[in-house]
Amino acid sequence: MPLRALLLDVGNTLVRETPSRFVIYAEAARKRGIPIEPAQMRARMARAHRELPLVIDGGYRYSDPWFRAFIERVFGGMLALPRGTVAEITAELFERFEAPATFRVVPGAHELLRVARGEGLVVGVVSNWSARLPRVLSVLGLESSFDFVLCSALEGMEKPDPAFFRAALAHAHAAPGDALHAGDDWVYDVEGARGIGIEAVLVDHDGHEPSLIERARTTGVRRVTTLEGLASIILERGT
Repeated sequence: MPLRALLLDVGNTLVRETPSRFVIYAEAARKRGIPIEPAQMRARMARAHRELPLVIDGGYRYSDPWFRAFIERVFGGMLALPRGTVAEITAELFERFEAPATFRVVPGAHELLRVARGEGLVVGVVSNWSARLPRVLSVLGLESSFDFVLCSALEGMEKPDPAFFRAALAHAHAAPGDALHAGDDWVYDVEGARGIGIEAVLVDHDGHEPSLIERARTTGVRRVTTLEGLASIILERGT
């Protein structure tokens, strides 16, 4: 069945943080005299993510109120930094994650989007991200390539919730069988999209995780290691 819509994840699919957010958070701690490695910081961040509620002070996950609570949990609660220092770190991190220098467009992204446009597809973003996402895409020169951008903090829902994918289909005026979703996360992107009948492609830029490779093979999910590979699938579906 020919494609009508291409739905895309952003983080680690089209755009990568440079360095990773675990490194950025660890750097912020080390500047305040806390000797912590990125792997240790990653564990603390994962724990804070699990422990915090989905909505904080009326803000959905990844909204500014939620991130303030997240940063407080990591730097104040876990690392015992004083409130004034945590406020300083919060302002620093908010600025860092809106700066274009923090992000790198993955090679092949612009070409992929040109192919999608050339095929006449509706192209949309479906991303678990903060309300800064449209501004980040704009400063990276990507925003004009999309017909719509749905980010979880603004929509009040997140992948793998079927409602998030249904909202994307509604924006694209497409049925599940007319769409393809590509992203790097097995649960959020692959299982989320397939759960409502959208074909999913796993974007595995690093290609170092044997369990992902095997899972894709045994389930028949197509896996690409470059965005050129994803462009080839789009051309194939368009014929």
